[in-house]
Amino acid sequence: MNKKIVIITGTNSGFGWLAAHSIAALGHQVYATMRDTKGKNVEKAEALSALENVHVLDVTLTDDESVKEAVDQVYQKEGRVDVLVNNAGVSINGFTESLTTADAQAMFDVNFFAPWRLIKQVLPLMRKQSEGQIINITSGFGRVSFPFAAMYGASKFALEGLSEGLHYELKSLGIDVAIVEPGAFPTEMAQKNNPGADVFVSEGYKAIADVPGKMVAAIGELMHAKKPNPQDVADAIVKLIGLEKGKRPLRTVVDPITGEFIHAANLAVEVQYAKGLSMFGMGELLD
Repeated sequence: MNKKIVIITGTNSGFGWLAAHSIAALGHQVYATMRDTKGKNVEKAEALSALENVHVLDVTLTDDESVKEAVDQVYQKEGRVDVLVNNAGVSINGFTESLTTADAQAMFDVNFFAPWRLIKQVLPLMRKQSEGQIINITSGFGRVSFPFAAMYGASKFALEGLSEGLHYELKSLGIDVAIVEPGAFPTEMAQKNNPGADVFVSEGYKAIADVPGKMVAAIGELMHAKKPNPQDVADAIVKLIGLEKGKRPLRTVVDPITGEFIHAANLAVEVQYAKGLSMFGMGELLD
């Protein structure tokens, strides 16, 4: 196994925490990013730092300079960056109209622009190496948009769109771009209920006021029945890293609850997308 230099965002909990452990255990050098490593995340930062092959970086993903400094630090120490895992994310749920413009911008800043900030920094390094891998963690809601999570879905749709185009654009340069689409898992982010700031909007939705609660209850019952394990997402990331360059799939669904129809949607689009690229004179990018 060739040792890889891996940057992972959002490692203070959930998929990022598990992925950092799993990737480091294989002997790869992990640079685990999180915010506030001297404050609320101090215990998580210390726990990860105690692991072999893990170095924790305090990074504010919504700040261009903080992201640049982090990638520069990794490159100066290691001389390369092999894998970027864009995992950090936030969600705001409830009646979509309750989201203010500021709410939407804040969510897009973490879920879409933060991955782009990192991609923008690592691409020159990966092009120089003629090798690299970018793994973006989206969601089943990046493929279909459900009621009461429409803006979250929009932010993940945006990341899916960026990832899909880059997958074909960068493949011939030796850089693989892959998407992991998790479903509902019992992670810290999934258990948070972050409503929109415009709370007065809910007065206009009394006719369907009980529907969001029904959705939450249904998802809870499905989780209890299916018992989805967040480690499966970390394992999917590890598997992608271990696959041969140029052979990594664009999309990997990790979802024991709704994954069947997400996977079916992916297959249907893949066939038509290939036809579209060929029609527009870009069939060579499919190789």
